[in-house]
Amino acid sequence: MHNQVTIINHPLIQHKLTLMRKAETSTAKFRSLLKEISLLLAYEVTRDFPLKDEFIKTPLGPMNAPVLAPEKKLVIVSIQRAGQGILDGMLELMPTARVGHIGLYRDPKTLVPIEYYFKVPQDVDKRDVLIVDPMLATGNTAVAAVERLKSTNPLSIKFICILAAPEGLEHFTAFHPDVPIYTVAVDEYLDEHGYIIPGLGDAGDRLFGTK
Repeated sequence: MHNQVTIINHPLIQHKLTLMRKAETSTAKFRSLLKEISLLLAYEVTRDFPLKDEFIKTPLGPMNAPVLAPEKKLVIVSIQRAGQGILDGMLELMPTARVGHIGLYRDPKTLVPIEYYFKVPQDVDKRDVLIVDPMLATGNTAVAAVERLKSTNPLSIKFICILAAPEGLEHFTAFHPDVPIYTVAVDEYLDEHGYIIPGLGDAGDRLFGTK
């Protein structure tokens, strides 16, 4: 696997992904599982966050204790609409993170992404960005989202998804070799409609119960 790609294969995450894949999993359960996986993903993708010592007093005495470095400012950018499921989970663990949204949809014939909404914090150029979307399929949407975010000059960008296809990874890394990808699994291939096989279906439809 390309060294730009990190597969998070923790047993709990892999187990929960299997439950998400099952066709009989309800909308409520799918939503809950996505939130749980997102919490675990947030834990993994923040491993490199810097710490500093802060003098505190415990009930039994003083100490220097580690806290997140205050200069580490974060924006989680959700690719609408399915990215909302990951965003909600990550905000549970990182409630002080700022939030951005980018609206992109795939033209059903060309699979080319079309932007319809973009809103991020004004000081994004002083922040690190986590872009979240459950699926990296063709890679077209992810490439367009990162390109758009790069125009705001953030300090860094990471792309986080639940599932990826080999074709999407190849496409993404060709356009953005400087952006690390974190995913739970890389599946077999894309079908003729651009869906990941075996995958888990349309993440947005299953998350919101729209199909």
